[in-house]
Amino acid sequence: MGDELRQFYDFIAFSARLREVERHNNATRERKESVAEHSWHLALVCWVLHREFERECGHALDLEKMLKMCLMHDLVEIEAGDPSAWSTQDSVRRREEKARIEEEVAQRRYGALPGEIGAEFLKVWREHEEGVTPEARLVRGVDRLNPALMRCLTGQGWEDVGADAEALDRLQMPRLEVSESLTALYQEVRAAAIAQGLLAPAS
Repeated sequence: MGDELRQFYDFIAFSARLREVERHNNATRERKESVAEHSWHLALVCWVLHREFERECGHALDLEKMLKMCLMHDLVEIEAGDPSAWSTQDSVRRREEKARIEEEVAQRRYGALPGEIGAEFLKVWREHEEGVTPEARLVRGVDRLNPALMRCLTGQGWEDVGADAEALDRLQMPRLEVSESLTALYQEVRAAAIAQGLLAPAS
């Protein structure tokens, strides 16, 4: 095996470990969701909603780039871990520390890829993290919607984080407001969760 192919093999083997990283929400009633499952579902949701997003934005969106963001943005969590959004939302220090660690992993892992692919990975990952472009903002919105959906679908609820509907709104809405569709889907999840007794209404 040549040196370049060996580098690709090493990265492919590294990326396969995303299956081992558990998220804080459930995949089923019996087990936690893996970050790999989460990333796949983000990509599918972005594909399904792509035309709706374009209608809302009034211009074309780069679906290929959005799918790439979905598939690779959490690879850094193989080494950096996946802290709960509930543990970082109110702490600037924790968010900065998380960003610093993830940047180090990204430079080390993506930078090791040969040729132009390493630079592309870093560029796409940083675009996602900065959340400035329409594509990045929408992917980040889908990323925020997904765990709420899974907590509702699996009956997990929010008791473990002590959140009611008002607290959930504070976490969700800053990212979801970028899209009418994402906001409407969130409101559907929120209403279903309250109706099922999984989420306490706003006080």
